Amino acid sequence: MTNKTVGLVSTNGTKQESGTDRQPASVWGSDAVAAVIRELGIPYVCLTPGASFRGLHDSLVNYLGNTQPEMLLCLHEEHAVGMAHGYAKVTGKPLAAIVHSNVGLMHASMAIFNAWCDRVPVLVLGATGPVDAAKRRPWIDWIHTSRDQGALVRNFIKWDDQPGSVAAAQESLLRAALIANTAPRGPVYVCLDASLQETRLDAMPSMPDVRRYQAPPAAYPASALLDSAVDLLRGAARPVILMGRVSRSEAAWRDRVALAESLGATVMTDLKIGASFPTAHPLHVDAPSFALTPAAAARLREADVVLSLDWLDLAGTLSVAWQGGPPTAKIVQVSVDQQSHNGWSMDHQGLPPVDLYLLCEPDVVVPLLLEKLRAVAVLPRAPHQAERGVARAATPSDPDCIGIADMAAALRQAISGIDVCLVRLPIGWSGEMWDFAHPLDYLGYDGGGGIGSGPSMAVGSALALKDSGRLAVAVLGDGDYLMGVTALWTAAQNKIPLLVVVANNRSYFNDELHQERVALERGRPVENRWIGQRIGDPDVDLAQMARGQGLEGVGPVEKPHELAAVFAAAVASVRAGNSCVVDVRVKPGYGSATTAAMVRGGGKS
Repeated sequence: MTNKTVGLVSTNGTKQESGTDRQPASVWGSDAVAAVIRELGIPYVCLTPGASFRGLHDSLVNYLGNTQPEMLLCLHEEHAVGMAHGYAKVTGKPLAAIVHSNVGLMHASMAIFNAWCDRVPVLVLGATGPVDAAKRRPWIDWIHTSRDQGALVRNFIKWDDQPGSVAAAQESLLRAALIANTAPRGPVYVCLDASLQETRLDAMPSMPDVRRYQAPPAAYPASALLDSAVDLLRGAARPVILMGRVSRSEAAWRDRVALAESLGATVMTDLKIGASFPTAHPLHVDAPSFALTPAAAARLREADVVLSLDWLDLAGTLSVAWQGGPPTAKIVQVSVDQQSHNGWSMDHQGLPPVDLYLLCEPDVVVPLLLEKLRAVAVLPRAPHQAERGVARAATPSDPDCIGIADMAAALRQAISGIDVCLVRLPIGWSGEMWDFAHPLDYLGYDGGGGIGSGPSMAVGSALALKDSGRLAVAVLGDGDYLMGVTALWTAAQNKIPLLVVVANNRSYFNDELHQERVALERGRPVENRWIGQRIGDPDVDLAQMARGQGLEGVGPVEKPHELAAVFAAAVASVRAGNSCVVDVRVKPGYGSATTAAMVRGGGKS
């Protein structure tokens, strides 16, 4: 997708056919590092250039030929890691992101935190100026050299290393990939001394057999624990399954549906994480939400057994449902998440009361439960009636203003009959606006709950989906878009098809509601909540920002009747291989009262 190279050498040091008379090149420390990256099967490296890894950059280009892996140029280190994050959300596999020295790692730290909280594997490679002070250039090498660079991010990565030799660097990459891919997955960081990269070698070191350094197979539960879980579920009169962090596997999706149907269990899902169960299924209660809905909380209180499949914030959800008291239901937890918990980050949430704990991944446990349940008789249960409350009006509520529901309805119409992946949704989205029927229908939120990651994660997800036949669609808030907009240039340069719809309320509206809450508590004017929040006067031309980077830019779209034609044209353009941004001016507000209540502080999940 990027520039061609000439005069290349292969990984055994011999000259490749290139149409030049160049002699076989020397071998350098960074060549040995690059060769291991290739052996690990990393297809792309996302990077923002920097002198600290100039040796590795040269090796990727002139030793490997910028293929397997191919470099994807990013305009900010946070975008580089965010792209790798988005790619992993689709594939479950890591990309490499290379960030420059300590300053690039500081830029990338928010994206690394997102990947950490979202439990996705990312191989972050960095570099430092020469550790040997005698080899440092004046000024720049000194301010770009750190004695312990990994300390900048060590509290929210799984592992880091700063190897002191070429052989150690090769082993470090193998260990990093193994750890990143071991559940609970997460980002890792390897820092390469600039001098190590630029060390001339007598010969290329032998390549390790990467098949002998793979992540271990998933752990299986003890037979007695599994039998206990089956007994609890089999005897339950009102079981509830909380579908949490699971894979994008179609087979695992079918197993979860079969398990719920075999138990007649109520199912709940969460918009903060990817699609895990068909939301139109009669067993799915209410619509998925960023917060626990009143209907879901009521159904959860009625449960006698709750099966949590790595549910995000189990303790908070149980507390909301039982209004701060202890749950009366038996709780079965299936998760390995506690193996990532540490004392710095509170992303592990509260400590849930659990009666039976299976320290395993849900994709392992569900088929085992299903097999055992099929071998025994499960008592028939009364049919479950969905409490969906879905309202999808064909006409807009206000002909002069676009609501998020209006925008969603028009977008659904434009993609009718097309397989779509919603790679991102804004917090103002309401679950009844869109049904999920496949594990790739929706990829979830960013993990860390910051802002600005939407564009880069959308580009990374669209890259992974490029040849899948699925249309990548990201619905972003305007604040998220503006903070990360330059990530979209990488999509344009590499011809990654992507449709970005900006739900543009011209405000950091999330915080308007917080200011409203504070004003009400203090008896002060609610009318002032917008001050210091609105993105206007002048308005920002979001479509022009897209066009300026080589994407198609449309808008602003301000009337509901304009949406159908605009979305139809945008979808056609993206299906033809383009990247397109549509700026839709939406009225401030949230798609559901539950989400608004969560933002105002009225509940959490």
